[in-house]
Amino acid sequence: MLQTALRHGLIGLFLITPVLAAPTAEQRGKAFARASCARCHAIDRVSKSPLRIAPPLRTLHNRYPIEALEDALAEGISTGHTNMPAFELSPDQIHDLLSYLKTLE
Repeated sequence: MLQTALRHGLIGLFLITPVLAAPTAEQRGKAFARASCARCHAIDRVSKSPLRIAPPLRTLHNRYPIEALEDALAEGISTGHTNMPAFELSPDQIHDLLSYLKTLE
C-alpha cells in the first residue's frame, strides 16, 4: 500500500515538473528584451542604456501606460530616428514583453 502511494506520488511529481519548470511570461519577456532591445536600451532596474538617447525600459511607464503599448507593438514600432529598427511582435511576444515591463514599474 505504501509502495503504491509512493509510486503514484512520484508519477504525479514527474507529470507536474515540466509545468513548474516552464518559463513565466515575465521571464520570456525579459529574454525577448535581452535579445531585441538590450543593444540600445537598459532592460533592468539600474543600468544605463548603452545608447545614450535610448530610454531605459524601466522608464517607459512614465511616458506611456504599459497597456497602451500593446497596439504599437502589434502594428510595429518605428521611431523618428534611424538607430531603432522597426519591428512587429506576435501576440504572445507582446504579452510576454508587457508582462516584463510591468515588473519594472
